[in-house]
Amino acid sequence: MSTRVEVEEIRTTPSERLLAVVLAIFLLIGGIWTYDRIEEEVRGPQRFVSVAPTPPERAALDHLAMANARLARAHTEQAAALQNLELRREAYRTALDAGRRAPALERAYGLAQVRLRRANEEAAVAERAVTAAQPAADRANEQIAARQTDRENHDGLIIFLLRFALVAFSLALGYWLLARLRRRGSRYFVVAIAVVGYAAVLALVFACDYVTDYVDPLELGPLVLSIFGIGLTLLAFVGLQRYLAKRIPPRRVRRRECPYCGYPVRGNRSCEGCGRDVVASCSACGSGRRVGTMHCGACGAA
Repeated sequence: MSTRVEVEEIRTTPSERLLAVVLAIFLLIGGIWTYDRIEEEVRGPQRFVSVAPTPPERAALDHLAMANARLARAHTEQAAALQNLELRREAYRTALDAGRRAPALERAYGLAQVRLRRANEEAAVAERAVTAAQPAADRANEQIAARQTDRENHDGLIIFLLRFALVAFSLALGYWLLARLRRRGSRYFVVAIAVVGYAAVLALVFACDYVTDYVDPLELGPLVLSIFGIGLTLLAFVGLQRYLAKRIPPRRVRRRECPYCGYPVRGNRSCEGCGRDVVASCSACGSGRRVGTMHCGACGAA
C-alpha cells in the first residue's frame, strides 16, 4: 500500500504524535550523551588540563621545595631549642634562688643557649635560601600556567568546533529529511519533525552552554538568544509560506475553486469572484485546460 499523500492533507493520529515525541526524547538522550562525551574524549576522563614542567622548571620547583623543607626543619629545631632553653633556665634559676651552686645546670643552660643560637642561624640561612629560590620558582609556575592556559584554550576550541559540527549536522539532517519527505509526500513526515525538534533542543543546549563565553548572561545573553531564535523562526515561516503559495493553486483546483481567489468555479470558464480566466489552452495540444493543474486532461502534458 502506498503512503504517498499531500503533506498538507496529512492528519497525524495521537499514536503517531506520541511516537514522534518518544523518538525525539531518545534522540536527545543519544545527542546529549555525545555532546557531553566530546569533552571527555578531548580532555580525558578527569576533564582538566595537566601540563608537565620542563626539566629547568622542575629543577627550580624542586629547589624551592627543598628550601622550604629545610626552613620547616629549621623552624622545628628553633622551637625545640627555645623550649629547651626555657626549661634549663627555669631549673638553673630555681637552684640559684635556693642558694645552691649548680654547675651542671649552668652548663646545661649554656648549651641550651648555644643550641638556640645555632637554630636561629640555621633558620636565617634557610629563609635566605627560600628567598633566593622563590623568583625562579615563580617564573616556572608562570610559564607552566601560560602553557596550561594555551592548552585549555586549544582544547576548548576543539570541543567547541566538534560540538558545533554535531549540532550543525543534526540541524542539516533534520531539515534535509523534512524537505525530502515533504517532496515525497510520505506519511513518515512526522519522523522528520521529531528529528528537527531534537536538533532544535540540542542547538538550544549548545547556545546556553557557549553564549556566556562571549556575552554577559545578565545583560545581553537572553536578548541574543531571543533574537537568534526569532530570526530562525521567521526564516522557517517564510520558507513555509513560499511552499504553501506554490501548493495552493493545485489544491483549489481539486476542490473546483478559482486558483487565484478560491471562489467556487461551478464549471465556468471565468471566475465569478475575480473575473479571471480559469480555463486556458494547452500549449501542447490546444485543448481546454484548467489553470493550476499539473497536467493536461486531454494529452497529459505537464
